[in-house]
Amino acid sequence: MTYRLEQDANGDPVLVTARLRLRLPRLSDVEPSYRFWSSARSHLMGGPWTMETLTAETQGLLNQWQKHGFSLFTVTFHGSDDGIGGIGPFFPDTHPEPELGWSLWDVENEGKGLAYEAAAAARDWFFATSGHRTAISFTDPNNHRSHRLCERLGGVNDPTAPKQEPGDRVYRYHAGGHA
Repeated sequence: MTYRLEQDANGDPVLVTARLRLRLPRLSDVEPSYRFWSSARSHLMGGPWTMETLTAETQGLLNQWQKHGFSLFTVTFHGSDDGIGGIGPFFPDTHPEPELGWSLWDVENEGKGLAYEAAAAARDWFFATSGHRTAISFTDPNNHRSHRLCERLGGVNDPTAPKQEPGDRVYRYHAGGHA
C-alpha cells in the first residue's frame, strides 16, 4: 500500500505517505498556489491564471468533492498544514472521465519524488474507493516531465482517448495496473 488512510476532524479522507499528507483543499490554499498558477511555470498546464480564475477553480475542486466524493488533494509535509501542491483525481464537468493530475507549487520541491509519492497514493485510493476502473491524464505534448511521471505511475499512452486540447498526449491508468 502506498498510503495510510486517516480522517480529519470532519471525517474527510487524509492520505498519509512516508513524507506527505494529502488533505482536502481549502480556500486558504489559493494564496500559496497562486505563486505557481500565476507564473510561467504553469504554462504547460493551462496557466498562467488570474487570482479570480484560481479561486473559481479551487471552488470547483471543493464542489467535485461534494459531487463525486473525490477531487484533487492539497499536499503537505508531515508536521505542517501548508500546501505544497495539488495532486489526485479530479472530474470537472468538462472532462469525459476522471483525470489524475498534479502540480507542485514551488520549484524547490521538484525532482525529489514528491509528485510520484503523492500521485501513487491518490491513484491507489481513488481506485480502491470510487468504483472507477480507469482514469486518464491529459498532458501537453511538450511536458516531458509529466510524461515520465505518467509512465512511472503505470500510465500508457492512449491515442484513442478524447483530448482536452488539440495535440494533448493522453495517458490511461487502470485499476490494479492492468489494461
